[in-house]
Amino acid sequence: MDHKNWIAVLDFGSQVTQLIARRIREQKVYCEILPCYTTAEALRQRQPAGIVLSGGPQSVFGENAPTCDPAVFALGVPVLGICYGMQLAAHLLEGAVTAGDTREFGRAVMTVENRECTLFHGLDPTLQVWMSHGDKVTTLPAGFQGVASSRDCPYAAMQDPVRNIYGVQFHPEVVHTPQGGDMLWNFAMQICHCEPTWEMASFIEHAIDAIQQKVGSGNVLLGLSGGVDSSVVAALLHKAIGPQLHCVFVDNGLLRHEEVHDVETLFGDAFGIDLHVVPAGPIFLERLQGVIDPEEKRKVIGKTFIDVFAEKARTLGPVEFLAQGTLYPDVIESVSPTGGPSATIKSHHNVGGLPADLKFQLIEPLRELFKDEVRAVGRELGLPSYVVDRQPFPGPGLAVRIIGEITAQRLEVLRQADLRVREEIMKMPNHLDVWQYFAVLLPIQSVGVMGDSRTYENVIAVRAVQSLDGMTADWFKLPYDVMDSISNRIINEVKGVNRVVYDISSKPPSTIEWE
Repeated sequence: MDHKNWIAVLDFGSQVTQLIARRIREQKVYCEILPCYTTAEALRQRQPAGIVLSGGPQSVFGENAPTCDPAVFALGVPVLGICYGMQLAAHLLEGAVTAGDTREFGRAVMTVENRECTLFHGLDPTLQVWMSHGDKVTTLPAGFQGVASSRDCPYAAMQDPVRNIYGVQFHPEVVHTPQGGDMLWNFAMQICHCEPTWEMASFIEHAIDAIQQKVGSGNVLLGLSGGVDSSVVAALLHKAIGPQLHCVFVDNGLLRHEEVHDVETLFGDAFGIDLHVVPAGPIFLERLQGVIDPEEKRKVIGKTFIDVFAEKARTLGPVEFLAQGTLYPDVIESVSPTGGPSATIKSHHNVGGLPADLKFQLIEPLRELFKDEVRAVGRELGLPSYVVDRQPFPGPGLAVRIIGEITAQRLEVLRQADLRVREEIMKMPNHLDVWQYFAVLLPIQSVGVMGDSRTYENVIAVRAVQSLDGMTADWFKLPYDVMDSISNRIINEVKGVNRVVYDISSKPPSTIEWE
């Protein structure tokens, strides 16, 4: 896709850098995150309409503090520094930054004194913002004006209207700055003069062209998991190359109720995709026998998946390309913002570590997209809501929701309990507000009474959380009648369970999954 109408974000290591790109993309302007060491010349060649300097955890005076090419400010392109980015801009442009006597963290009230500043056009003169800083700008660089202040920060915002350089000491990208989206809209539209052309319909059109040009008359192999990412990749590739796409769905025996049937019905029957379902449940169960440690479970399942997938791939004839559902956050996480060693890209359902005899060129058509954008593409492609709005599901499947040993019997108990959890929560009008919900089979039995008999059966834990991105999560306050229905149905309908408990822990300190 032609991204001349785009904004670059230089990343200085803030935990919320991704939010900057997401908020700008919500304005239908393409935005890309680049390492802070990206040179001014590299930026000049790519011609962004604007540049954002992100926040970061360090002080500009710290040892090995990340910096940027000072020539960025001479490109003639609008620049917006956020928090650390503002301090760095002031520092590099010969202003003064000092350690504050008072650290300002959390909600603050900011007064906009310069009502002519385009960044705050149309906004109230008094704004709630989210601060997170110790250092602060105390002397503005030559050519700059103070725009806004808070109780503890005399320069909460600054501007050089001649060079189009702006700085804000707060974080407009977080929800705790209620009008932050309006500020980013002003920067993208009023200052950078971008046009709102980043839409999923046009993304699909350009992606199809790119796929067709790359693949030509070749064949593409996709490991289909049934999750959102791989499902959208399958639908997109099928629209682009039709019968040249070959999907392999490995039934590892660790899936939820009717999952194999749903995938076969949608992709094999409705879409007419060349779908190969490999029934490998017995192989996975055999290799998992006696395995208790959760990390060992993941390793066994991952290796077995590669073995089964590779064996099937060899039978499909000449296939030149391998498609994967890599998303933009995976790409970002693979690059250190300060130029150090790269982090490892999360594998999820991606197929890595294939045998040497299987040599593929990689196709990752979603690598520019965030998760919410992937869902939007899925809707544009006609995927049903039960696929597009599907919750995150771990690659190892139900194996990491069974604490202890994996057996066919324990899998069936959990599968049936999980089905009832999902059925009851999906009856709620606001069920999409719940980020994730599922059942966990615990490695203990409890005493119960059913009829006139004493029982000693399994315990099921129910987990439901609300979250924006999965990085943090709070337990979801399910209505009592919903919890009552879940408990009654599991105990009465799932043989081998006589007790249901509800997990009320948040992340952190807990994780969303139990293993």
